[in-house]
Amino acid sequence: MHVDYPYHVDGRGRTALTDESDHVRDLIEQVLFTAPGERVNRPDFGSGLLQLVFAPNSDALGGAVEASVQAALQRWLGDRVAIEAVDVSTEDAALAVTVRYLVRRTQERVVAEFTRTV
Repeated sequence: MHVDYPYHVDGRGRTALTDESDHVRDLIEQVLFTAPGERVNRPDFGSGLLQLVFAPNSDALGGAVEASVQAALQRWLGDRVAIEAVDVSTEDAALAVTVRYLVRRTQERVVAEFTRTV
């Protein structure tokens, strides 16, 4: 069992725990939405995705964002997951990221969608 993210207390008044599958999803979310420089002891942790939301939209930028997000996920979580595809899209003030990955430990294929309003 792993500590659930974001941290919260369960119904028994204890630290909430989660299973391996949800923990891996939580780790991916942390990499996606953490800006480099945000973590004190790991200044290069994160993907920088949120910084690119307000950049002018273009096909070239979309491809670059997807490649940089995939590289960040591979760098920080490559020992736990194999990233198969990343799709980033914006609509109005919402950012949607779809990640297809293989959990190395269980060989489970997962498609997870993460959204963030900016």
